Amino acid sequence: MPAIMKGWIDRVFAYGLAYGYRGEGNRYRYGDGGLRGKRALLSVVVGGPAEDYGTRGINGPLDQLLFPITHGMLFFAGMDVLPTHAIYGSGRITAADVAAERAAWRDRLTHLFEEAPIAFRRQNDGDYPDGHVLADHVAAGLSGLAAHIA
Repeated sequence: MPAIMKGWIDRVFAYGLAYGYRGEGNRYRYGDGGLRGKRALLSVVVGGPAEDYGTRGINGPLDQLLFPITHGMLFFAGMDVLPTHAIYGSGRITAADVAAERAAWRDRLTHLFEEAPIAFRRQNDGDYPDGHVLADHVAAGLSGLAAHIA
């Protein structure tokens, strides 16, 4: 993310709100922080084509590339994170593509509060009995980022 945005997050997502909520250290995080009940949506523009960001694309899946932001920052602070809105191929976008993307964005915003958030596993819903590691029976056979999405 741009440095100016990172600086803003560092100032706003402060101790007592985004982490250390209620003076409880790590007890209230990952879905239970001070921003619980708020919704977040990332909107990104990338230069490469969509296939570069697919499950086997050269850049890797966009949702995994953004996981440190969607899960590690927004969800950490308690927010319900909506699936990312992405515009691909910005380096070769035409006027017709711009019009189509503008319409898609307008539609997305129209239905913003009807959309289901990403099903990240909440820290305090029982999947992490010690508050740190998934229980053995949860997401059995999965590891990495995928294990933290229900």
